[in-house]
Amino acid sequence: MSKNIPYRIYLTEDEVPKYYYNLRADMPTKPAPLLNPGTHEPLKVEDLEPIFCTELAKQELDNDTRLIEIPDEVREYYKTYRPAPLMRAYALEKALDTPAEIYYKFEGNNTSGSHKLNSAIAQAYYAKQQGLKGVTTETGAGQWGTALSMACAHFGLDCRVYMVKVSYEQKAYRREVMRTYGANVTPSPSDTTEVGRQILKEHPGTGGSLGCAISEAVEVATHNPGYRYVLGSVLNQVLLHQSIIGLECKTAMDKYDIKPDIIIGCCGGGSNFGGLIAPFMGEKLTGKADYQFIGVEPKSCPSFTRGEYRYDFCDTGRVTPLAKMYTLGNGFIPSANHAGGLRYHGDSSILSELYHEGMFDAVAYEQTEVFKAAEFFARTEGLLPAPESSHAIKGAIDQALKCKETGEKKVILFGLTGTGYFDMTAYQQYNDGTMTDTIPTDADLQKGFDYIPDFPGNEAE
Repeated sequence: MSKNIPYRIYLTEDEVPKYYYNLRADMPTKPAPLLNPGTHEPLKVEDLEPIFCTELAKQELDNDTRLIEIPDEVREYYKTYRPAPLMRAYALEKALDTPAEIYYKFEGNNTSGSHKLNSAIAQAYYAKQQGLKGVTTETGAGQWGTALSMACAHFGLDCRVYMVKVSYEQKAYRREVMRTYGANVTPSPSDTTEVGRQILKEHPGTGGSLGCAISEAVEVATHNPGYRYVLGSVLNQVLLHQSIIGLECKTAMDKYDIKPDIIIGCCGGGSNFGGLIAPFMGEKLTGKADYQFIGVEPKSCPSFTRGEYRYDFCDTGRVTPLAKMYTLGNGFIPSANHAGGLRYHGDSSILSELYHEGMFDAVAYEQTEVFKAAEFFARTEGLLPAPESSHAIKGAIDQALKCKETGEKKVILFGLTGTGYFDMTAYQQYNDGTMTDTIPTDADLQKGFDYIPDFPGNEAE
């Protein structure tokens, strides 16, 4: 086992990765291609260019280029908050009385409070290089919207954010951070778009979902010249940019000859989990090493643990291409769970293919047990975690307690994707004992599955 490990393992500026790692290049079975919803034919770069920047469209479809160079301007911006520290959770280990070693990669050391800035900078850079006026996007808990507003301010782009309505109301401070950086923030679904009005008609009084907000953001981008849509999770390009998390993590662990046995991340659309595990999964796929991976999701939105593996729309308004993924159905609108970043009906096509092949496990937790773990972590390690990250904390604690039962001295690594300082409404409800758990019934899920497009070859696997 590793000894004499500092509390914080830092890399130097020069050790910040110069290349993104494209996990798809090492996947024997590639993720299923995006399909045109009308013809069901695989999309080409030119099909995606009306929605995404040209360079991002190329990255989205690139299954072969293993390493993609990080532009110098992006690396320079990264240096304002990267490298991010790898932390040894000594206090948590002691409190759990476990023989396990616990490490976490802390991505909250920037104003956005999360890992989302890693991709926001890259996407804003490519938009600026293309000469665009601005970008549109959606945001759940607000971390992505905050990150994108920061990146757009840096590169001089207009930023229009559609924020899931329940989060817009619960997380006013994060909304105001976005506005401070110059973003226009609209609660979704709204009456400002055709698709928003349709969703409100079908679901009056809804608190919205990421799927709803995506629909509105895509509509605005495609109806305004000089704008493109950008997304903070799910897409191949986003997992590519987030590989910087895992690359830094592996470099830091290699410096101290640390090899993780179990790697855990929270999973909504898949950006942080995919980014964290990327280089480790690459080693597993190529037979260089073996690891156990665990994706953790909320029981209120259990796409991996209870979803179907099929082609589905990425948005509620059904205006996006079809992606093959584990999905609860594009019409599924989860309860007003405070882990807003995990309230998405589907998962990354990359992760979905890997999960379908049995390359990682998935577990789901109720909200109250997640916040109990968050409280325990805050009192031991001193950091207040975001609700999303707290799912990974709960998973890590459970694995550490298993080690205590068996006496196994495993090394556990998890991703602490962000801080929870703008999530105090949720913490207040937990502390007051008013927080509740919502677990959809099979009938609830079937309503979402009924929205999945039915065409030959799209049966559930």
